[in-house]
Amino acid sequence: MSDTSNRGFASMDEDKQREIASKGGHAAHEKGTAHEFTPEEAREAGKKGGETVSQDREHMAEIGREGGKHSHRGSQKQDDSDDDDTEEKGTQGGTREQHAEAGRQSHKNKNKNK
Repeated sequence: MSDTSNRGFASMDEDKQREIASKGGHAAHEKGTAHEFTPEEAREAGKKGGETVSQDREHMAEIGREGGKHSHRGSQKQDDSDDDDTEEKGTQGGTREQHAEAGRQSHKNKNKNK
């Protein structure tokens, strides 16, 4: 018997598979037989993908950490010193205690207006 492990689409590397699949997609669009998603179908597909990805808690935690790093990058000191003992690190415009107090004050103000 001959060895068939090197034959077929599945045995190709990913770049080659992608190239062939892309050609098929282009041909289908030119021919007019390609499926085109309606806005509702696209919304549903995106929702399914989001649900699947969000089940991976480790992945979601990593995304959150990266987002946190980027959102606070502008508020941190611009010098490269290793000043890890400052309370301001990771906050915008004040210490954690100041933020907590501001939060308490804002809740008091909401109750006064009722």
